[in-house]
Amino acid sequence: MTQTILVTGANGFLAMHIIKDLLIKGYNVRGTVRSQAKADEVTAAMKANKVAHPENLSFVMLDLTKDAGWDDALAGVDGVMSVAAPVFVNGEKTSDAMANTATEGTLRILKAAEKAGVKRVVMTGNFGAVGFSNLDPNRTTTEADWTDPDQPGLSLYERSKLIAERAAWDYMTKSSSGMELVTVNAGAMLGTALDSHVSGSFGIIKNLFTGRRLPNLPFTVVAADDVAAMHVLAMAEPKAAGHRFLAVADHSIDYKTIKALIRAQRPALAGKLSNKAIPNWLLSVLAPFNKDAREANNMLHLSRKVSNAAARNVLGWQPKFTAEAAVLAAVDELAKNKAI
Repeated sequence: MTQTILVTGANGFLAMHIIKDLLIKGYNVRGTVRSQAKADEVTAAMKANKVAHPENLSFVMLDLTKDAGWDDALAGVDGVMSVAAPVFVNGEKTSDAMANTATEGTLRILKAAEKAGVKRVVMTGNFGAVGFSNLDPNRTTTEADWTDPDQPGLSLYERSKLIAERAAWDYMTKSSSGMELVTVNAGAMLGTALDSHVSGSFGIIKNLFTGRRLPNLPFTVVAADDVAAMHVLAMAEPKAAGHRFLAVADHSIDYKTIKALIRAQRPALAGKLSNKAIPNWLLSVLAPFNKDAREANNMLHLSRKVSNAAARNVLGWQPKFTAEAAVLAAVDELAKNKAI
């Protein structure tokens, strides 16, 4: 019998990749959206990309910050992809407000899925919840790591995702329902897009074309295509239950390398690149007084050793994109949409 998978925030950058992969594999997909216009965007993207089995895609109108509608949305659902992050929806400005919104949204999904008899929830986590407190350059970051929520330089978004994921695992520890949870903790998502909508991580690339002075920060990146593939594997693989998986490219990449890559591989854009730089030592001086400098200083000191071995060994995950390929695909998307 064909399984039905609910995907939250169906019009999102990653969610559309997941929907595409699920449809290709023959699943029935039910996407949550806030309006019919958003549903139409997803349908158009699937059509434009000639995705197989479009007849297996349906939508439900749902607000992730409200309790109403979940029973109907989850009727007959076998698995849930909890992709959307209900963090910025109410315009939260403080760390605690963001964390509370993210946690409430996550627990709302888990409780509703549990009530509906869903077998497994695969939740999109964040690398910021895993590796932002490993400042030892010789120690490899793995899924066993947790970022300290009070880590200096941790952004509001990363902290909210961290606290929400902690709450999800705590909830599952106390649950006796038998429902399973898996998290996919993704690095900065680049790669290709199915329409003009891209992730916030594309700002990493955009920053290079703004004329801003930038430090030579390292980034743990991954292609959204590969993150989506990991979600689908995590839903299907029995051994994945109860585990976290890092969705990251095999190695990190820094701004100096990215600029050299663009100059060599996309020479038409080379003249638009910023040649200005902030010396790394200056970040530590500015960090106590400036939020952006504090966040950048923390990133500068993170271990560049990050392992995706668990996903390879347990899920059989094989990323299609290197860090360099993910960057170039993002550059091409931004150039195509005249965003750089």
